[in-house]
Amino acid sequence: MVRAGFRMILDAQQDIEVVADVSNGVDAVNQARALRPDVCLMDIRMPRLDGLEATRQLAGPEVVDPVKVVVVTTFDLDEYVSSALSYGASGFLLKDAGPALLVEAVRAAVRGDALVSPQITVRLLQHYQSGRRTSQRRPDVSLTDRELDVVRAVANGLTNTEIGGKLFMSLSTVKTHLASVQGKLGARNRVEVAAWAWRSGLMED
Repeated sequence: MVRAGFRMILDAQQDIEVVADVSNGVDAVNQARALRPDVCLMDIRMPRLDGLEATRQLAGPEVVDPVKVVVVTTFDLDEYVSSALSYGASGFLLKDAGPALLVEAVRAAVRGDALVSPQITVRLLQHYQSGRRTSQRRPDVSLTDRELDVVRAVANGLTNTEIGGKLFMSLSTVKTHLASVQGKLGARNRVEVAAWAWRSGLMED
């Protein structure tokens, strides 16, 4: 029922086509590898293979040509979020977020943005602060002041367009700063950039 609802919402968009929907994690991985969709929506709890392991197999650090994965779940638990993001997920969305946010999460992933449900964005990213209270020294990464501004905005869940408006930058300038930051941090996406910001103590400044 949930899959049918999601399919109806997404297929109704002129710029989105659903190429497959499956009922278990093994089929999800196989279909994603065969069809190479722009984005996969992955549930946490699925038969045969759970969504976290499926996400790791499709988007994990060891994957040479990763698929963009947005995790859509009922379960708002820090450990799930931590695992999903470390396994390469490009976004994390709760099932009750609504149709508009579901569509935007897909579009954001295609653009290279990452969308996390607004009601949990800051709390989820703050999860990365745990365990670092004993050491406040930031990793030795040289970022410019403007790059740090962009990182803070990313860590607060802003999209590139919102960052441009907040910092009075063009969209291309935001993307240039973000690409530079990702290169310096060795981060694969904006979610990892945001995680670094919280983990390193930047958001406490």
